Formats: sequence, structure tokens, C-alpha cells
Amino acid sequence: MELKPGLSALVTGGASGIGKALCIALSRKGLFVTVIDFSEENGREVVSVVQKENKHIHQYARVPSAIFIKCDVTNGDALAAAFRKHVDTFGGLDICINCAGFVNKSLVYDDKSDGTSTWRRAVNVNLVAVIDGTRIASQVMRSQKKPGVIINIGSVAGIYPMSYEPVYSGTKGGVVMFTRSLAPLKRHGIRVNVLCPEFVQTNMGEQVNRVLVDALGGFLKVEDVVNGAFELIEDESKAGACLWISKRKGMVYWPTSEIEKNYLVYSSKSKKEIVKNRFPSIQAPEYFQKIVVHTLSHNFRNATRLERVRLRLPIEPHSALVKIIYAGVNASDVNFSSGRYFRANGKEAASYLPFDAGFEAVGIVASAGDLVKHITVGTPVALMTFGSYAEFMLISAKSLIPVPRPDPEVVAMLTSGLTASIALEKAGQMTSGQVVLVTAAAGGTGQFAVQLAKLAGNKVVATCGGESKSTFLTSLGVDRVINYRSEKIKDVLKKEFPRGVDIIYESVGGETFDVCLNALAVYGRLIVIGMISQELCLSIKYQGEGGWKPQNYTGLCEKILGKSQTVAGFFLIQYAHLWKDHLEKLLNLYASGKLKVFVDPKKFMGVSSVADAVEYLHSGRSVGKVVVCMDPSYGQTLAKL
Repeated sequence: MELKPGLSALVTGGASGIGKALCIALSRKGLFVTVIDFSEENGREVVSVVQKENKHIHQYARVPSAIFIKCDVTNGDALAAAFRKHVDTFGGLDICINCAGFVNKSLVYDDKSDGTSTWRRAVNVNLVAVIDGTRIASQVMRSQKKPGVIINIGSVAGIYPMSYEPVYSGTKGGVVMFTRSLAPLKRHGIRVNVLCPEFVQTNMGEQVNRVLVDALGGFLKVEDVVNGAFELIEDESKAGACLWISKRKGMVYWPTSEIEKNYLVYSSKSKKEIVKNRFPSIQAPEYFQKIVVHTLSHNFRNATRLERVRLRLPIEPHSALVKIIYAGVNASDVNFSSGRYFRANGKEAASYLPFDAGFEAVGIVASAGDLVKHITVGTPVALMTFGSYAEFMLISAKSLIPVPRPDPEVVAMLTSGLTASIALEKAGQMTSGQVVLVTAAAGGTGQFAVQLAKLAGNKVVATCGGESKSTFLTSLGVDRVINYRSEKIKDVLKKEFPRGVDIIYESVGGETFDVCLNALAVYGRLIVIGMISQELCLSIKYQGEGGWKPQNYTGLCEKILGKSQTVAGFFLIQYAHLWKDHLEKLLNLYASGKLKVFVDPKKFMGVSSVADAVEYLHSGRSVGKVVVCMDPSYGQTLAKL
């Protein structure tokens, strides 16, 4: 999550020490902050500092940049009320930091009281309140259907034992294991991480024996802890992570993967065996069929041919043989067959001929090389690399992504779903409360873009051609569908959205691009993911075999400069490092029923039908994702399973 103005954070124990430093640091990033603490005097002082820090950022805001709520975090009702007040004030919750802590000054085995104000108080503040705060924050974040981050402040005392304060060590150990156990919340868009600093020079830290502090290299700076918290917030890959900060080693994630392998029992092991045995055995063929590009042309049918090739054996040590079940069809297939994806001119691109066609597929691992350990025979997998228009494919095993089933819906989530998910997050910087326009919204990627924008809490406008597509988009929750066959996109946007559109997910190009650019709001972002209007002309009408003709956008610089707008190109292959995480997100949304995935009902069976499928996609008649079933008999077998 990028820390940027407009987000809101709630910090317990925010009136002193680490909590105070975090409140001030967050305010400098432009965040609205709620300070929760039992000390009213200290709390109001922190709020005053925070308001001064971000006064220039929120000078026109309708709400205060920071509020203080006096609260004993061990009082469940009071804590829940504090969260409600934060949400009522700032309209949501993006970040929660559970920082309140308590150190008992006497050893538990010398304590003759009932522990109400000593060890029992420590347990309630350090552990129970953290669990309660995490519980409430996660429920708020899930209800608002947008990403959120929870940081629990642990301690090095939760990683190794502290004999001078066993109760404190026990509670912080509980916080560490509690947080690490919440990694699965990531599937709901919520990341919970724990920060474990060694001793920091705060009022609480100074109660520790100085001999011990010096043995560990001295006090950490509070800035070190802030930097660690920001890393856990901003790194989207971190969920259930424990970050240990020390003077001796800096920032270290604990445990390391090597240490974890020595003791962690993977409950998923038995599940892998079940998945492996669910699918019929696959006999590696002597020959198989695939689509090969033999001539550079936007006419996909003329550029390709069906070839029967011999399987190369033995399989290399790091490779796998995958039986392709379903392959996805994309508008960019005609760009690939014309050689546009090779960084060369026409003659140089021709030197790559012949090459295999197809971008994406799902299938089952039929065989694996001797050195492949993470993928076993029978594993259903997804792949996103050239050559997927084939019955079988030899591929580097590290390029395979395990999936629950090799179904057409999973194919739809690959190029189409990942483009929408990553482009909206990275190029569009989508948050909530925005107006999002999606062009060609009834297509393979448009269906994902409109749903993800709605799930994030935005108003969604979508364009399409035809009543059936309009009905389809309405069923996905689109707020305003513009059927360009019965009304002009330009007129609707000008009349109904006079202030402009915040984010535009654009895949049509040509005149539609011009209309979208003129409809962009101040600070608006226009994401270009394709130019289907030009691709259609080249692939179906077979005109302009030389490729795209560059268009002049007179005054483009002046337009975007005058309104601080951004026109961002997006090419999925350059975001490969994010594919796995975003696919997991889409699969989880689909499994939970929050995301619908539509596959075009028209059936294309066998490798020989690929050219028909590509032309059907470019005809403008498709709704949802167009796929080809490479082996109809196997597809029927999987359907029964």
C-alpha cells in the first residue's frame, strides 16, 4: 500500500514512544490520524503536533487531520467505539497500528496480588487488546471491501525469552504467532504484519536494565522502527510477516525460509496429493499439434499454420511437459503474429520466424525434469508465455503457477484478469470514492476492470455496443452503461460527469481515446492497455499490412499539463513479478463469490479452431473471455471431476 495523502490510520498507544513517532510520521505523509491512548494530556499534545505537520496538506479538508480518543484498550466496548468514531470521521480505515503496551515492574513469581494491575494487566494490554484491535480492524476493512494493513507492535522479547520479564515476553510471543497465523487474510485484501524491535529509547525502553541494552548494541532510534513499519505497510508481498529490527543486524525477517523449513509442518501437503490424484494419468505423446507463425501479418489466419511436431525427449532437468487443456484468446494475438512484439524492424523481426503463437493457458503437468521439486506430475497449472496454442508444451518449471483447477475461468484471470488488476493498482493508482470509466467493458479484461473498481468502492461507468452487452454489464454492478450504438459516449460523459472521470481504463483507441482524454478530470489518469479499433481494422479487414499507423494527438501535452493529468501505457509482461500475488487475489475473490468470471459461450474445439477464435474475438460479438479447448475429450473429463 502506497502511503499517500487521503488515507487514514488509527494508532493505539499513540500518545507516547513508538506510537507517537508513528502518528507524526504518518501525518507527514498526509494521512488522517486517530490517536488512541489512556493519557488525555499526551494524546491531545500529539494531535496538536500532527495537525501542525500536515496543516498545509489538509487545509481545505472538511474533517480534522487528526483526532484523539481517550480509551483503555482492554475495554472491548470502548475500543470498538473508538474504531467506529474513526470510520465515522474519516469515512473508512486504511491502516491500523496496535501499539499500546504495558511492562510489569515485578517478576510474576514474586507477585502475591491477583495481578489486576500487574501481570494480568500486562496480558490484557499486550496481547488481548492486540487481538481485539486486529479483530475489529479486519472486520472494518472487510466490510468496506478495500485493501487494508494492520501492524502489530511486538518486541524482540517475543522472539527469544526475556527472563527479567517473562509475562511481557510471553505476551509479545503471543502477538508474533497470532500475527503470523493471519497470513491467509491477504486473500481478503488485508495484510497483518508484526514489527519486533529490540530496545528503543522511549519511557518504556528506559525501564530495561542498561547492561542488557548495551549488550545488544545500545538503543535503536525511533526512526528505525518507523522505517520498519513503513516497509511492512508498503511491501504488498508481506502478509503474516515478522520483521525483527536490531542494532546488530538491522532489519531481518524472522524466521528465515531455511529455518522455517526445519520445523514447519505444511498442512497443504495432503491436499497436494489429493489434487495430484484427481486428474487422469497423461501419456506423453510422440507427436502433438501446435500453431506456428510462419509469415508476419496482422491477418492471423494467413500468418499461421497448424503443424504436427515430434516431442523432444528427454525432458531437460529444470523443465516440465504440460498438457494444455484451455488456451486464452487475446486481441494482441494479431500484434504478435505481425512481429510487433519483437524489438526490431520488419526485416529483423522476420528473422525470428517461425515462432509459436498463443500467450496463456491452463493445463496439467504430464512430466517433470529430474531437478523440478516444487511442481509434481498431475499438478494443475497456469502459464503465461509464448506458445500456448498447442496440445502440449515444454516449459521451464519456474514459469508455471499452480492453480486449483485447469478451468477456462482461470484462463480468463491470466492476461485479462491480471491486466485489469495490476493496471488499476499500479498505473491507475485506484483507491475508493472515484469515478472509473472502462471502455469495451464487456470483453475479457473489461469484465474484471469493472468488478475490481466496484469492489474498491468506486462509481463505475462502462461502454459497450449492444443491448445484450449492456444487460451483462448491469449484472456486474456497473453504475452507468453507455451503449455507443444508441447514444454518444462524448455526450453522456459531458452531461452526466461534468467534473470529469478520475480513472479511465482504455482499450479501444482512435476516436474513443480522444473522447476519453477530453473527459479526464483534474489529476485524472488514463490507462492505455490496447487499441482494439486499430487491431480490428488490421486483422479483419486485412488493411494496413505494414502495421499500425502512428496518430497525431495535437495539443496532448498542453491538455495533460493544464490539468495535472497522466496518460499511462500498460504492458503486462513488464509486471511479471506481480503476477503470482495478483492471480492469488483474483482466485480468492472468485472462490469467495465476490468476483464473477464470464467465458464466452461460443465453443472452439481443438488446435485447428484457434484462427476461428481469434477472428471471432475481433468481430466484436464476444462477451467475456474467448477460450479454445485444446482437447475436447479431456475437457469433458475435467468437467465431470
